[in-house]
Amino acid sequence: MSSWNLESWKQLQIDQSPGWHNDSKLQTVIKQLSSQPPIVFKNEIILLKKRLQQAYEGKYFIIQGGDCAETFSDFNTELIKNKLNILLQMSIVLSYATSIKTLRIGRIAGQFAKPRTKLIEERNHEKYPSYRGDAINGIEFSEKARRPNPDRMIKMYEQSSYTLNLIRSMINEGYTDIHNANQWDLDFIKKSQQGKQYRQIIKKISKTLSFIKTMDLINNHNHRLELYEFFTSHEGLLLEYEQALTRFDANEKKYYNYSGHMIWIGDRTRNINGAHIEFVAGIENPIGIKIGPSIIPDELIKIIKKINPKNEAGKIILISRLGVKNIDEILPELIQKINENQLKVIWLCDPMHGNTFKNKYGYKTRHFNTILNELEQYMKIHKSLNSRAGGIHIEFTSENVTECLGGFQNINNDTLLNRYETACDPRLNNLQSLELIFKLTDLINTKEYQCQS
Repeated sequence: MSSWNLESWKQLQIDQSPGWHNDSKLQTVIKQLSSQPPIVFKNEIILLKKRLQQAYEGKYFIIQGGDCAETFSDFNTELIKNKLNILLQMSIVLSYATSIKTLRIGRIAGQFAKPRTKLIEERNHEKYPSYRGDAINGIEFSEKARRPNPDRMIKMYEQSSYTLNLIRSMINEGYTDIHNANQWDLDFIKKSQQGKQYRQIIKKISKTLSFIKTMDLINNHNHRLELYEFFTSHEGLLLEYEQALTRFDANEKKYYNYSGHMIWIGDRTRNINGAHIEFVAGIENPIGIKIGPSIIPDELIKIIKKINPKNEAGKIILISRLGVKNIDEILPELIQKINENQLKVIWLCDPMHGNTFKNKYGYKTRHFNTILNELEQYMKIHKSLNSRAGGIHIEFTSENVTECLGGFQNINNDTLLNRYETACDPRLNNLQSLELIFKLTDLINTKEYQCQS
């Protein structure tokens, strides 16, 4: 690490570069961001690392989720609150059914930029840069909208700050207290089977809490449930933005990235010799690494050792996004390599990104059954190798969208477009998120999938 500095990444290949056109404007934006207050704080990052260390030991199960890409237009109190609602609902269901604590990490307050496989989009013989997320360009198909604009990073910072401050205020006011669980129930799921199951769980928990209160067994703040803990994460795609919000801590002589509690490196940017791996190797935040089918096991080992040379538990989260067709062939070898090298990592399953396809009308979608199948295989493989399945990473929205096929609602190709509203990739709706978590609790409670280590 002696050669690392805050700008050493600039000397290396920058994959998925936005292609900023105005260098002077970019420098002005970076200077402005560098003078702004942090979005998150050091003590919060340290707390997350502590919780991740406990997750590594099997004391927590991680639920990481949120929008595929946040947008500037979908920015209001209700949408933010409802995303928090879903993570709280999933946590309650899983913890109640499995007796395992949950760690909530949102894809929120920073997830405004997306890598793309095709950098150019063509419609009716017109070609413009692909939409890369609101932090880079606009979704409208025009030359002006698709031109990368560094000023958008200022708005990304502002909305990320507002979002997290709103969540903090809700937590401080007691919104996430388990006694308020009935408020997390969105109107459109109340008549569903998942909604009924959820309310039955809340009713049972409420009775238990009422009994405990009557017996005066809760006397102090230390017994408060940990639902008040919430952390943010996003893909660290825009290194100019990440650098601007990274600060040196003089007491510890370490760098902390204050753009989010956890940063992950995507499948398209995890080049061992690239700029993104170089940058995250120098910051103290927990780092996620997305793993797609193109991963080379030996290279993954090198990446982990570069980012986490001290083999610190709670530092590295491996997020497999292999797809149901590849997971049986690829994941076992990766787990065995990690075990052989005695690397302390946390395994998460992203059962969505590897299973995206275009339906007969040309719309990107995912099938709920395929998502479940990959999750089931993920649990089974970890069990067979006595490895621990540490959590899930999913894309969802609080809106009653119809972007993923199947599920209890039986969304099909003809109903897919009823509410197909994603700015990028298809997301689970609230019903599908709850359905997924109920299925997951069944898997965790089945001995066939339980790790004994």
